[in-house]
Amino acid sequence: MTGHPACSPSSERGFVIVAVLWILMALSSLAMIFSLYLSVSAHALAVSDIALQTEALVSASAELSAYRLMLAGEKKPSYGSFHFRMDDADVNVAFLSEAARIDLNFAPKDVLAHLFAGLGASRQAAQDDAERIIGWRTRPVPGSANDEPAFYAAAGLNYSPRQALFTHVNELSLVAGLPPALVERALPFVNVFNGSPDVDKTIAAPEVVAALSNGKSEKDAFGDGLARSNEVPAGGGSPAPANRDSAAAKSPCYRIETTITFRTGRHTVSEVVIALGDTAEPYRVLSWQDEVEARNIMPAHGLL
Repeated sequence: MTGHPACSPSSERGFVIVAVLWILMALSSLAMIFSLYLSVSAHALAVSDIALQTEALVSASAELSAYRLMLAGEKKPSYGSFHFRMDDADVNVAFLSEAARIDLNFAPKDVLAHLFAGLGASRQAAQDDAERIIGWRTRPVPGSANDEPAFYAAAGLNYSPRQALFTHVNELSLVAGLPPALVERALPFVNVFNGSPDVDKTIAAPEVVAALSNGKSEKDAFGDGLARSNEVPAGGGSPAPANRDSAAAKSPCYRIETTITFRTGRHTVSEVVIALGDTAEPYRVLSWQDEVEARNIMPAHGLL
């Protein structure tokens, strides 16, 4: 009877070496996977940490701006800027009254038309675009003809005009007939926060001043254009008469641009719109946008 030959000592050592090599390879792979996991986790934590820092710094900018404006009492400045450092960040803050912009909900048709013409639209196209904005924001009068929804249907759009106040400036892109490029150019000059047709021309951009003054004297830039209109803004009631001394226009709302530069070189710009309140609630945030394109919101004569 023949038995199996016994394994030689050299063969046993060979098996052991192969097993050890496999174990070492497995441990090496595990170490690589763990190293990759740590790297990704560290990056994710760093990004999250920067996002938290940015949010805290933008909040601090809004609070400091509101504090400075509240301290000024009745003599609140229309614009201003300041700088502060916190931890590893350098923060530049600029604030500007929203009275520098044209309110889409209350601006007269001719002012809107002049704005669009100044931004490159033809005279007739600018008039049509202004008419469409009036149609978007105006509540239809019961019993009267209401052709605005039919215009949107004829344009092949699957929605109707709001026929109520704009709630956000980006709704401008939904208004039928307005070219996207024109909307993009108009956004820096309009808002929905003033609740008034009044604009402070002393801090407004040249494009806005031109829209107010086109065809009229500086003093009458708005005149009583809205009062002469038959449109009825959503919410009911008569349109507020335009302030003939538009240079004295005020707004409780301010736009705050916060530019943050971290020690690592990372650079970010945020834009917040606040409405000033009282001692119980100093301010409310109306709009907050991170990672916006850097724009110097200060009026040209206010630059330091």
